[in-house]
Amino acid sequence: MLFINFPNNLKISNNLQIAKISICKSKKKANSNVKFTMTAENDEDLMTPEEKERFEKIKRLKEAEKFMEIDEGKYECQACGYLYEPEKGDIFAGIKAMTKFEDLPSEFSCPACRSPKSQFKSVKKVIAGFAENQKYGLGGNSLTGGQKNTLIFGLLGVAFLLLLSGYLLE
Repeated sequence: MLFINFPNNLKISNNLQIAKISICKSKKKANSNVKFTMTAENDEDLMTPEEKERFEKIKRLKEAEKFMEIDEGKYECQACGYLYEPEKGDIFAGIKAMTKFEDLPSEFSCPACRSPKSQFKSVKKVIAGFAENQKYGLGGNSLTGGQKNTLIFGLLGVAFLLLLSGYLLE
């Protein structure tokens, strides 16, 4: 006779398939050790309807998670890390300030490593939050973390100065 004890928290659904049962009999022990290897077609087969609904919601939100990227107008050489900034231009290469990267000649090369123009990649800022939510608010959703900190602490400083100026009126 063979007795099998299952843990109390074991969930078995209708779609569960027992792939392999191996019985190892020990000559020294009268008991038999039974090993089960259970497989299901996927993990969702073992979930309750509430768990499936929650899993689908999480999967949908992960697919929608696309952060907003803002082009800074700067370009970085992928070979050496040289940063071309249009506001400054490049004095050594004879490029005036305020010259866009697109307006540079096709024979332009990196002043540091002489890589061609095709080796440059646009530098972008990543804005936290879902891209679909960036249009809401008073423009605060499209600010970077540093810009938000400057705005918050700047307003706190102005409020503090207004508070102190109230005491000076007396």
